Amino acid sequence: MRTRWLGAILGMVILAAGATSVGATGAIHAHARIVDASGAAIGWAALTEDATGRLHLSVHVDGLATGRHGIHLHAVGICEGPTFATAGGHHNPLGVEHGLDNPAGAHAGDLPNLIVNVAGRGRLVASTDRATLSAGLVSLIDADGSAIIIHANEDDQVHSPTGNSGGRIACGVIQAD
Repeated sequence: MRTRWLGAILGMVILAAGATSVGATGAIHAHARIVDASGAAIGWAALTEDATGRLHLSVHVDGLATGRHGIHLHAVGICEGPTFATAGGHHNPLGVEHGLDNPAGAHAGDLPNLIVNVAGRGRLVASTDRATLSAGLVSLIDADGSAIIIHANEDDQVHSPTGNSGGRIACGVIQAD
């Protein structure tokens, strides 16, 4: 009996040590603070990988132009304004075409458009099985990190490399919780 208790306590200690990124449900979590070209915070993103490996994203921003904006996961976790070129290209470790509607796509970093209302508030709730937070080829949590980028225009979801979505107007470095 004493051995079982000791084993259970040791197991709880090991689980608690890893609790910074894996929740009680087995989910892996990450977040990003989204900034505009001047470096001012305009929103946030929460990312959760569930037990099946599906990545769920929730993005909230304020202060953007009304309409649809391309939003993508990018290959490098650096957000230096004003152009955010330091975030590299789309997260595309499998080397496929761009666009959710492209028969030869989509990048691991392709997402549906972010819709911003007339008050300047945007929200995106989406999920994907093309990118993960756990270790592996399509992981966002790798040696050089990853970022989430919001573009000035709508992503047409077909044309490479960015769906004609225009310049980068906001960026957030994805960090494991």
